[in-house]
Formats: sequence, C-alpha cells, structure tokens
Amino acid sequence: MTPADEIRTAAEKLRALATAAADNSGSSTWHATRHFPDQPDSTFTTLWATGARPLLGGGGRGRVPYVHAPVGNYAAAMDPAVGLLLTDLLDDLADGDDEGVVNPWALAVARALNKQ
Repeated sequence: MTPADEIRTAAEKLRALATAAADNSGSSTWHATRHFPDQPDSTFTTLWATGARPLLGGGGRGRVPYVHAPVGNYAAAMDPAVGLLLTDLLDDLADGDDEGVVNPWALAVARALNKQ
C-alpha cells in the first residue's frame, strides 16, 4: 500500500465513522455543556448533539452510562492519540507551503475546532 493509499483509506474510514455518528446522534456538530461553571475544579459536563439529544444515556444507580455504537465508535476513533497527531499536522500546515499558501482544509479544520 502506498502512502497515498494509506491516507485515503484513513480518510474513508474516518468519513464513514463520522457520518454514522452524525446520523445516529441527529447532528454533525456536538458540544459539551459544563455543569457548575463557577467552580473551576468541577469536571462535570454533558455531551450533546447540537440541537438534538444528549449523547450519553443510561447511568444512575447500579447502571453504567452508555452511548450508541456509532457514537462510541467515532469517539474511540478520535481518541487523544489521533488528536495529538492532528495537532502536529495543523502545526505543520499553519504557515502554509513554500509559497506561504495555507491549505484551505487545514484552515477549515482549525475554524471548526476554534468554534468549540
């Protein structure tokens, strides 16, 4: 497999996972609502599909919380290791190519992340 094939395969996999998660959750944009924002040490948040429902269900006394499989599969695919590699990629692309032209997809990713 060539490097280009590897990149395209990864993009295809991530696209399929993201599409399935968006379809299952009812939205392609998600956000977290922090509980007790006036308490800086509080780590309680709710993850929402924007304009839809919370992404974490169940839980409570004696019950383990869950997410639907497409949402969990996407979250697992976008784990911190992937996030750190994406930061390296964005850092590498930030100043543009040899002519200073910034990759428009890198800028779109950055803008989407900065909206969170």
